[in-house]
Amino acid sequence: MKGGVKIIAHRGASAHAPENTLTAFRMGIEAGAHGVEFDVRLAKDGVPVVIHDRTLKRLAGRAEAVADLTSVELADVDVGSWFNRRHPKRARPEFTALGVRTLSEVLDLHASANGVIHIELKLDRKKEVTPLVAAVCDAIKDLVLLPRVVISSFKLAAITEAKFVLPALTTSALFAPSIMNVLKRRRHLIAVARAFQADGLSPHRSLVTPKLARLAAEMGMPVTIWTADHPKWLGRCRKLGIGALMTNDPAEMTRAGRVENDLTGG
Repeated sequence: MKGGVKIIAHRGASAHAPENTLTAFRMGIEAGAHGVEFDVRLAKDGVPVVIHDRTLKRLAGRAEAVADLTSVELADVDVGSWFNRRHPKRARPEFTALGVRTLSEVLDLHASANGVIHIELKLDRKKEVTPLVAAVCDAIKDLVLLPRVVISSFKLAAITEAKFVLPALTTSALFAPSIMNVLKRRRHLIAVARAFQADGLSPHRSLVTPKLARLAAEMGMPVTIWTADHPKWLGRCRKLGIGALMTNDPAEMTRAGRVENDLTGG
């Protein structure tokens, strides 16, 4: 496809550094990724912070919920040592000093880059939608990089609310494989996304079919799949006309993309 498949660093270069950390994001930029994806929740003080899980158990071995600590307290939580234990060949001493960063800090890091910024709103309860949407929209509304931001969520009501707060905002509907327990046909993903005012689709790679990709293109809805770490997905996306994929290993995928472009003359 013209222009190639855009490579989005999923939680940064999370195959090589602790996810959703400034180090992982820097590595994603250095790898030549066309954009970044990360998760946002609210800390106890109402500040949006960049972390995937509701609790600190997986990343820090602590029982607290993210919402029970302030952004200042979360900055001192060690969310890197787990990576060294799980990936000893990729371990680095400096990873142990990595804490949970604020949305503003992560946006500042990407201010001078040119790539797209996918911000996933992580929500566990309906009552969390309004405060998180309000905080994130407030953080991005006056930024020069706003046109590069894409707000996404599995909680599609958050997309509708974000569009109400910032009508010019670009949004994308996230879909996991479990959505097919509710829908009869994959093509219905498009209707659902449009009903919640999403501009694009971000489905799991297993949900994408040629028909879905074609219908989305006809509706002018860009598709970004997640999460693809094998280079074969570059060819599949090109064949299907899918514009972007999220990957944990942007360095490997960008290398594969350059080789593919050299072979195809793209």
